[in-house]
Amino acid sequence: MLDIVLVEPEIPHNTGAIARTCACTGARLHLIKPLGFEISDKWVKRCGLDYWHLVEISVYENLEEYFAKRGDADLWLATTKAPRAYAEADFSGDVTLMFGKETAGLPLWLREKYRDRCIRIPMISEARSLNLSNSVAILAYEALRQQGFPGLMDTGEMSVR
Repeated sequence: MLDIVLVEPEIPHNTGAIARTCACTGARLHLIKPLGFEISDKWVKRCGLDYWHLVEISVYENLEEYFAKRGDADLWLATTKAPRAYAEADFSGDVTLMFGKETAGLPLWLREKYRDRCIRIPMISEARSLNLSNSVAILAYEALRQQGFPGLMDTGEMSVR
């Protein structure tokens, strides 16, 4: 199972796009408050299009509630400040990928506590970060690739020319 955790997401378009990625992959989406929008907000729903019924979403009041209910097993933290690239991570088995809010990332105390579980997406030094929804897609599909894309259709329609 793949779980995507967004800590204090701020931009509804990103969360909608991430919800769509979760719908297409079967991943569960966990949102940790405060949110920068209402889940019923038309922009979030618009970004998720007609995929919302395919997404299992859980909302938590804060990180403490999240960890009390879910624990920290199989947790990986995505941060531009990580000591290693995501390609070095072993995503076999259940995987939980945690991402911070768009403007600040994950809190320092969390990155320090789970330093050995922090991973980054390589990019040039002049760039601050990728878009959150792109980062989620990259890491989600890497985890699924390492697992052999369980339960996902891995072939498309072939065209003959």
